Amino acid sequence: MSLEDHSEDYKKTMHIKRFLNEIEQGIRIANREIIHSRIPTMNKTTILSFAVAIARLRANYLEATFEAAGQDNGEALSTEQVNNIRTQREAYEEAKKAFEALRYALEQGYVDVDLES
Repeated sequence: MSLEDHSEDYKKTMHIKRFLNEIEQGIRIANREIIHSRIPTMNKTTILSFAVAIARLRANYLEATFEAAGQDNGEALSTEQVNNIRTQREAYEEAKKAFEALRYALEQGYVDVDLES
């Protein structure tokens, strides 16, 4: 490969990097505008309230599991017990994922945070 070929490859690589940076910036702007218009300014109280709600869902899930385990006396769990555990787990996991999405949105500046409250 000649020096000229390397130079062309470098230019192409730089154009691609610039293009990808522009796309990334556009995605950040779109996320900021769309999310910011729908989610109010958050503060410590609203975020902690959400975290407490998730803790309650985790407790519901664990409680359903231990109640079922305590009732089975070594027998297989019933379909109803398994379905209840699954429902509780799904609720907890979805809320946990939502909190992770909120945290990411906060870190990226998509949601405003009132640090004084």
